[in-house]
Amino acid sequence: MANNKGFGGLDKEFSIFENSEIAVLSVPYDGTSTWLKGADKGPLSIIEASTAVELYDIDTNFEVYKRGIYTCPALKAESSPEKMSEKIEDKVDELIKSGKFVVLLGGEHSVSIGSIKAHRKSFNHFSVLQLDAHSDLRRNYEGSAYNHACVMARAKEISPVVQVGIRSMCIEEKKDMDTDNVFFAKDIVGRTEWTENVIDRLTQNVYVTIDLDVFDPAIMPSTGTPEPGGLFWYDVINLLKKVGEERDIVGFDVVELCPDKNNRAPDFTAAKLVYSLLSYVYKNRK
Repeated sequence: MANNKGFGGLDKEFSIFENSEIAVLSVPYDGTSTWLKGADKGPLSIIEASTAVELYDIDTNFEVYKRGIYTCPALKAESSPEKMSEKIEDKVDELIKSGKFVVLLGGEHSVSIGSIKAHRKSFNHFSVLQLDAHSDLRRNYEGSAYNHACVMARAKEISPVVQVGIRSMCIEEKKDMDTDNVFFAKDIVGRTEWTENVIDRLTQNVYVTIDLDVFDPAIMPSTGTPEPGGLFWYDVINLLKKVGEERDIVGFDVVELCPDKNNRAPDFTAAKLVYSLLSYVYKNRK
């Protein structure tokens, strides 16, 4: 395959808008991050690393790139997370109406709000699966309800939410948490039976939001707030595979990569995660 600037470095046949079922939308926004900055560099680093990902997926015996993967021009940052969210919602809505399966690449986690809202408008029997180290249930943070720490509070206003990998939160978030739908990292790492329990709590149409700090820092140190005690590759990938088999994944995002030029392995891990999840989505589509 040609090594162009789009996701996967695909030849034109598999990467132009008209031929593509999938649209990858980059949102290099880092306006509300509160510790380490750099998530605005994440989307480009994922796309660059994706050109080294093998296009044949062993697990599914499938080549999802043949469905076509169009890489949209990156959205330019706005002056506030509220305006950024509106811009994302409009663009994702436009892509869904064009018949595209949308993959959003962040940027910090606040970018997910607009994408979740756009998908909720287009799909019934809808729920959100969050993979994350942090619960992100603050009603407001640092003067904004659209801060990265408020993502799931906004999602819960419009849909059921199932949270996986959580291991950090403030006491105020506890009162807004539906603990029956939360799978804390301490209870699931090293175990397998929990995956079916997650799926049982999801509706038929599922939007997946993946904050890369759901992974343990041993394999994903390149995030704004790395938390010890996280999930590992097969913990995450086996869950996503089963969700793809038993539910309809209607869209997803991967956010919070803060690239380190001295360690490119996390960039590749994020890119492979995107491609693997696309493989699970399309292998199970009729």
